Amino acid sequence: MVSTLGLATVSWAQETPPPAAPEGTEAAAPAHVEAVPPVNMLDAGFHDLYSLDFKGGRERFLSYQKLDPDDPMGKAAEAASYLYEEFNAKGIFTSEFFLNDEKFLGGASGSPAENRNDAFLVANRAARDMANARLRTDPRDRQGLLVLTMTDGMEADYDALIVKKQMAALGLTKQADAEALRLLAVDPNAEDAYMALGAANYIIGCLPGYKRAFLWFGGVHGDRQRGMDQLQRTAEHGHYLKPFAKAWLALACEREHQPDRARQLLAELAAEFPANPLFARELALLTSPPDGKP
Repeated sequence: MVSTLGLATVSWAQETPPPAAPEGTEAAAPAHVEAVPPVNMLDAGFHDLYSLDFKGGRERFLSYQKLDPDDPMGKAAEAASYLYEEFNAKGIFTSEFFLNDEKFLGGASGSPAENRNDAFLVANRAARDMANARLRTDPRDRQGLLVLTMTDGMEADYDALIVKKQMAALGLTKQADAEALRLLAVDPNAEDAYMALGAANYIIGCLPGYKRAFLWFGGVHGDRQRGMDQLQRTAEHGHYLKPFAKAWLALACEREHQPDRARQLLAELAAEFPANPLFARELALLTSPPDGKP
């Protein structure tokens, strides 16, 4: 959540199949070549999400699913579009939320029933089922392991931050942790995996000491610095989740009183995603705090 790849927007012309050959003539290219999905469609969809164009990103992900119905990443990306949209609506990735312990550790405003996101749950669980099906055939399937890590990590975030089911979130965090380690054993360069690990380590590490002690008995450990180090790996070398890790890490740096590092990350995000006003707004708040202090 893998070498660093740009998230350049893909022209819809690339996604439109070529016109059919005139009757009685042979097609210019074999059918299997025409059926290959555009390489950058998922990248472009995630770029849309980070630009807050959730509908546009979702349309790309749905098109990708039609072109490659066996790849669970298409359905996982659709799930991400619903979750990121709700995060945006609830102000999750703002300093107002992230720097307030009551909000950050207690969850978004609204009751669990009001916050329930069925579209996310349906897409996320479908992606998980597809990934598990691949892994039953090949337990070392890289794409299956990556999708499991992402889906369990996203649902853990959903449980903790949106519907306030902390114990359910911890169970999914343990699963995501184990799956990420399996993925990294297969592909040490799959650094999107560190997103789930880093977020879990950081959140748990921020809990009060008595809660962390309780979780240790349940086999759940947390370490704020380790979490930030893991987020840094995805922020530097991730693929689909690189901007997500950068945003999370920037706000974690603010919590840890590292404003220079936070400013650098937010400046990079604002430059890469100019259509997203959130990054520019957070950068402005950090650069010119309300109290006038540097």
